[in-house]
Amino acid sequence: MVAAGIHVVPPIAPTDLVVLAREAEAIGYEYLFLADEGFEVDVYACLALVAAETSTIRLGAMTNGYTRHPAVTAAALATLNTVSDGRALVTMLAGGSMVLSPMGIPRDRPYRVVSESIHVMRSLWSGEPVTWSGSEFSLDAAQSGLGPQQIPVWLACRGPMMLDLAGRSAEGLILTVKPDLGGAIQIADASASSAGRAALSKTYLGRICYQPEMLADQRRTLPFVLMDSPPRVLGSLGFHDDQISLVAEAAATNRPGLISHLVTDDLLRLYQVAGTPAECAGQLATLADTHDLDNVLVDVLSPDLGENLRLINETYQIATGAVGTATGDQR
Repeated sequence: MVAAGIHVVPPIAPTDLVVLAREAEAIGYEYLFLADEGFEVDVYACLALVAAETSTIRLGAMTNGYTRHPAVTAAALATLNTVSDGRALVTMLAGGSMVLSPMGIPRDRPYRVVSESIHVMRSLWSGEPVTWSGSEFSLDAAQSGLGPQQIPVWLACRGPMMLDLAGRSAEGLILTVKPDLGGAIQIADASASSAGRAALSKTYLGRICYQPEMLADQRRTLPFVLMDSPPRVLGSLGFHDDQISLVAEAAATNRPGLISHLVTDDLLRLYQVAGTPAECAGQLATLADTHDLDNVLVDVLSPDLGENLRLINETYQIATGAVGTATGDQR
């Protein structure tokens, strides 16, 4: 059976996050990731609050190398790892349109930014003084005051260069596009093999849409996902060349509305797990078996605590195959 975790995307009140984390731990979830959304609650302050109120659940930040210098990120994660008794981990992303565009930060050289961010963090976590210069970041006699740290680095990515980086440098890989899992994993595994490394821990992340309104809610965010996706991923979703070009235009001009008409019901169902609770459980089991997945992370997107508590209880049954009468057939 795969391990289950939750991926919380703000807005959410810090006190509500603590309640949610305690409940997730009690249910049996093994991971809690909090998205670093820039203008919302601070990811590290909130995870420190959660660390004080939990004891076993692993605590991770979903962050990027653009909005914070990786040395600052390294210090924040080392602090979290210390106060949580070694439960911290981090997932690096190449940066998304929803976060970077409002800050006026161009998504330039994502491969360099992510690879150098990983190098900076790991160098500082050695506990030794570090002097190093890259094309994006540098350190001059920098040394962490928190001593050596063992903090796993995962990557959430879609592009071939980033997947290659994951295979060569990361401990884990997070994937979000259901029909592209096989292609993405093949790239990462080949990279790991050529580097003489063990296969990565593999995680599927998505919203499990076991009610019709959950699928409808995804219409708002999927255009942003498409704009951040490489042609291989768009091809796995059935896009032809003209549609791929339109997505590229939308990304270049930051106009998600330009491609909103592409987000059909069929595309939503192809992109993610959707159906009745039993159908969703079956899809997840098939994905796990087919792609040798280790973990499933469930998107938690509502600002309402009650809705989120209900979601993580019902979704845990689906993710672990223990679907019962609590969820029912609601499609």
